Amino acid sequence: MSEPLETAEFLAFAKTVEAKSLSRAAAELGVPRATISRRLARLEERLGARLLRRTTRSLVLTDAGEALYRHARIVLDAVGDAEASVRQTDDAVRGDLRVSVPGDLPPSFYAMICEFAARYPDVRLQVHASSRRVDLVRDGYDVALRASIQLEPGLIARRIASDRLIAVASPAYLDAHGVPATRRDLAHHRCLMGFARGELPQTHWPLGGDSTMQVEGALFTNDLRLLVESAARGLGIAMLPRMFVVPLLERGALVQVLPGTLEVDSTVAVVYPERELMPPQVRVFVEAIVAWGKAELDERAISTRCAEALTAASGRDSKARSTPSGDRSRAARRKARR
Repeated sequence: MSEPLETAEFLAFAKTVEAKSLSRAAAELGVPRATISRRLARLEERLGARLLRRTTRSLVLTDAGEALYRHARIVLDAVGDAEASVRQTDDAVRGDLRVSVPGDLPPSFYAMICEFAARYPDVRLQVHASSRRVDLVRDGYDVALRASIQLEPGLIARRIASDRLIAVASPAYLDAHGVPATRRDLAHHRCLMGFARGELPQTHWPLGGDSTMQVEGALFTNDLRLLVESAARGLGIAMLPRMFVVPLLERGALVQVLPGTLEVDSTVAVVYPERELMPPQVRVFVEAIVAWGKAELDERAISTRCAEALTAASGRDSKARSTPSGDRSRAARRKARR
């Protein structure tokens, strides 16, 4: 099967017909006159038909040329419409935007999404929340929020926070089962496991780089909140992002297990397939999520919020402890009056 005609040949032919001169057609297209002549000759040769009769003073369309021009004009108009449908001549933020994020994000993230949607009403925003690790190119996503010890090659990554995966357990669990002194001791403990890439039950815990250790799991879930809750309720040892368990560590509901031995650096980043020709809606969303992450996921910000939460909780506990005695005093006064 012969190759289809090139758009450049159609364009040279149509522009020559409309300008009625090779020189004017070349000037309007910004190419040498010889280029126009070469494209016309190649077009006639491929079609096996004379399209133009050229004299020193004029160009005359043949019957074949008139028929081709009508169809060529339709093709060129369609190409122009197709180009205009995706090319933006301004920086207006509009169009489709598909985003993949993990579940279990703080309320401030959802507030940021709502603020973005309100600010850019012409963006058709799709937010897919799942523990599954999507393939941005294959699955058609523009942006993803990732927390990982190793980000995939071939993607642009904007780091927004650093974290560590640490092993934790409740004091009650460790009192009942003992504190592991080495990694080998984990063979005698209940391990609470996640899902690898959000799809398959984990069989290994990461140790940094490409190193891992095999672990026998007692409970498996792709829900991070359930893993945190299970560890806090004394069901076993879990390996969790530190930023998710800071409040529990601060108040002693969880303690770190094998510190310095069973922990690994992790990165929270926004990732996307390419940097050049990034659509405006993708660019502004990346900036929005980076700003949110640096404000909300910074270690100092997390520590400050934890301290505030602990202070508030202490205040509530004090008030609760004072309430019964106050109630008893009021009851005693009512009894005395009677």
